[in-house]
Amino acid sequence: MAASRPHDLDPFSDHAAVQDEREAIAESTLAVGRNATLTLGTDTVIVLDEGLRKATGFNCFGLWPQRTTSTRSIPYFNVLWAEIVKDDLTIRYAKPESKSADSPVHVAYINYTLDSSAYTQERASRWVHRLLDRAYGQSRRNKRIKLLINPFGGAGKASKLYTREIEPIFAAARCEVDVEHTTHAGHAVEICERLDINAYDVVASASGDGLPHECINGLAKKPNAAEALRKVAIVQLPCGSGNAMSWNLNGTGECSTAALCIVKGVRTPLDLVSVTQGDKRTISFLSQSLGIVAESDLGTENLRWMGGTRFTFGFLVRLLGKTVYPCEIAMKTAIDDKQEIRRHYARQMVRREQENPLLQSELDGPLDTSTNLGLPPLQYGTINDPLPTDAGWTPLTPYPTLGNFYCGNMTMMAADMPFFPASLPSDGLLDLVTIDGDIGRMKSIGLLLSVPKGTFFDKDCVNTYKVQAVRVIPRYGPGVEDAQHLQHKKKTGYFSVDGEKMPFEPFQLEVHRGLGTVLSRHVGRYEAIGPKGWQDIEVGRANS
Repeated sequence: MAASRPHDLDPFSDHAAVQDEREAIAESTLAVGRNATLTLGTDTVIVLDEGLRKATGFNCFGLWPQRTTSTRSIPYFNVLWAEIVKDDLTIRYAKPESKSADSPVHVAYINYTLDSSAYTQERASRWVHRLLDRAYGQSRRNKRIKLLINPFGGAGKASKLYTREIEPIFAAARCEVDVEHTTHAGHAVEICERLDINAYDVVASASGDGLPHECINGLAKKPNAAEALRKVAIVQLPCGSGNAMSWNLNGTGECSTAALCIVKGVRTPLDLVSVTQGDKRTISFLSQSLGIVAESDLGTENLRWMGGTRFTFGFLVRLLGKTVYPCEIAMKTAIDDKQEIRRHYARQMVRREQENPLLQSELDGPLDTSTNLGLPPLQYGTINDPLPTDAGWTPLTPYPTLGNFYCGNMTMMAADMPFFPASLPSDGLLDLVTIDGDIGRMKSIGLLLSVPKGTFFDKDCVNTYKVQAVRVIPRYGPGVEDAQHLQHKKKTGYFSVDGEKMPFEPFQLEVHRGLGTVLSRHVGRYEAIGPKGWQDIEVGRANS
């Protein structure tokens, strides 16, 4: 009698599971030639092909042999499309042009001729189906994109950037793209107000942050604004100066890489903010600022040729000038302690890792049509109403030496500027920063340098809050009695909403949780993560 193999004697051996595993391995590998195979790995497609063999070192007069390689790995995230036409299998993917984290990408492909037998064709078809499932995951394939190009934004290169860097990515991914150029300020508002929301999945802006702002406000003008803002995702292809939307959601300022991120982007809920001034209501997705930040942006319009550097230049000039912006501020505060903000951020990050599928189902499930589908009513009224007396509202408090008021719902204002690292896309809270304008020049310089380092949040002179609503009344000129600051009195100033100039007059902000929809690489968080060490807060402490 033949001796039994060791695993036959193991009473705990699961032969069926072993067989299933072997079959899965076999199904994941596709032979595409006598010396070539394609394998579905954990995170990549592994190409093993003797025809790829090339030198990777150098030969010093034959003293050291050159190393050779016959494999390459293509991350699933970079796979744009795969198909079999007749007997040819083609995989198109986005290939980085360098090893840097923010490298541009271009379309590349691999192609193999398959055996024409029915068995091979059927097996290859199953393999391609599995590849596309892994390549797209939760993301929708063949996105229908309304693409708006602002030919005047930034350095005026959006049209060329679209043709050279963006269009090839969308074409390779089999997206349906309807392109339209904007011709005047507010044109995107008009386009999105009359947009057929059943015809498109995405509205993309090849521009700076101005066009996404217009797109959101255009959808907000629809009678079914809530439905439109939920159904159509707003995205940005970075062609402007700041490109904050792309940096926050995609982690890149490169057009081609942002196009890849949109192709693979996952629908994500985004908090939006109502800004009321007089009888007007504006919707904001990024920031609302007065003082140094607003003037660093709007006050440097004549320096657009400097690109994103103009923000730093304007910020430095105003910090060193010790300019102050007296205001009265009242707020509906949720969290006013920095350590508690850290814990809130950590708790939310843990929760979002666990609830990722739930966030998706909220967006893709049916909308409650029994309620008004327009914009949500203002819970705290407008700037024209008496100050709410609800619990949590502070009284109007004078800030006679205010240097900066910045409120926002994204982390980064521009590249390398993580102004508020505790921001989350949909926690229903705004992030508020105030800075005293009378802090001394050396401290001002240190404050500026702390922004790209990610240590800005921890500075003593930086006051941070998580709020649900804010009321601000500028007091430039009348109301400032401190003679030390009389030289800083101003009759006018800058109030910025998403980088757009708004009337310099009192305003009120109110956040609406998850009212908007965007595409992002990771549901529930921005690509610009919090300061070093925030992610290391123990889960037990975060949940306490």
